[in-house]
Amino acid sequence: MTSLHKPQMHLLINALAASAGSGLTYVRNVVGHFAACDGIKTTFLLRPGLRDELADLPNVCYLPCQAPSGAARRFCYEQRVLPQLIRANEATVLISTGNFALRHSPVPQILLSGNSLYTSADFYRDLRKRGDYQLWLDTRIKGMFARKSVQWADTTVAPSVAFAQQLRNWAGGNVVAVPHGFDRDVFFGDDSPLSPAIQNQLSEAGDSLRLLFVSHYNYYRNFETLFRALPLLRQRLNGRKAKLLLTCTLRSEANPGSFQAGPAATLVRELGLEADVVELGAVPYRQLHHLYRACDIYATAAYAESFAHPLVEAMASGLPVVASDLAVHREVCGDAARYFARFSPEDLASSIAAIAASSEQARGMAQRGLQRSRDFSWSRHVTELITLAESLQGPASNHNEAHIADIC
Repeated sequence: MTSLHKPQMHLLINALAASAGSGLTYVRNVVGHFAACDGIKTTFLLRPGLRDELADLPNVCYLPCQAPSGAARRFCYEQRVLPQLIRANEATVLISTGNFALRHSPVPQILLSGNSLYTSADFYRDLRKRGDYQLWLDTRIKGMFARKSVQWADTTVAPSVAFAQQLRNWAGGNVVAVPHGFDRDVFFGDDSPLSPAIQNQLSEAGDSLRLLFVSHYNYYRNFETLFRALPLLRQRLNGRKAKLLLTCTLRSEANPGSFQAGPAATLVRELGLEADVVELGAVPYRQLHHLYRACDIYATAAYAESFAHPLVEAMASGLPVVASDLAVHREVCGDAARYFARFSPEDLASSIAAIAASSEQARGMAQRGLQRSRDFSWSRHVTELITLAESLQGPASNHNEAHIADIC
């Protein structure tokens, strides 16, 4: 990365929200690219556990912080503590992750917004159908602050063009798309094998059609549609078995968040799929490439997404992709995937069976996916963020006056 940036810029990246899933993926991937930016200092505010797994790098500092758990308490903590940290560390631009902005930032602020649940009518309908009114209310309240945050920030960054448009329609404000990236060296760089337990489960799958879905259990990834498609898929495979491999277990306590996995586990039993749904549990990020390459097709039925990193990982690993028909999925995969109506097990089963029946189609999709995965770059993502941060730097007094006017 070239050093064309102003040497006085100091970015403070609030990554306290990075505790699972895409938040961790984001921090792990961007740290090295910020380190490569000569003349720019970047300080990451993060949880101690995440700090322990990050290497010491030039131009990068870490501020481990034991923030309270829970979005509401973390939000209040950040509103109180962040302004002090910004001043104490002489930061010139704040980058807030985790969908919530600092209301009175003493420096220009970029908000990274990537939670599609706040804007998803499907998610609210799903919660009502499940009778999970506590989570419905919790999401509504968080969504109110996430919407305000888009207005508090100088600029909001979405990880895809499709989600940026959703945010503009929902909250207004200055919203731009800076797509997330993919780093082949990081993703494929660890040769350590999968655990013996996972290798045994893969061996037991034999010559079955191996379908993979990478996610912890939650409602919006729509596991139930995947499960309901499996019996229909059996009928279309002419005797060949199919196994759905999950990187989670269907136990509520084993997954982040307050999602109740019990009904999904019950559905698996009712459909007679105990032998066909393989619960691998969490797989270390740096070993995931072994799992992708051990499978035949990647399938996701998610009804809400803002980017979907596993789609890029699957394409980079040479897997054909079957994805629910979302604007975000089409933006990420282009013509490298087959799309199906997101709540239709029949459409999903037909899409998978069509790929399984045609090795030529599978090879073509895999080749297009490999090419498509090369369009995503964490280096480019970081460069665009820095360019945006530079454009926001200006006299502090002008920033504060404009920001207060926006709030009032």
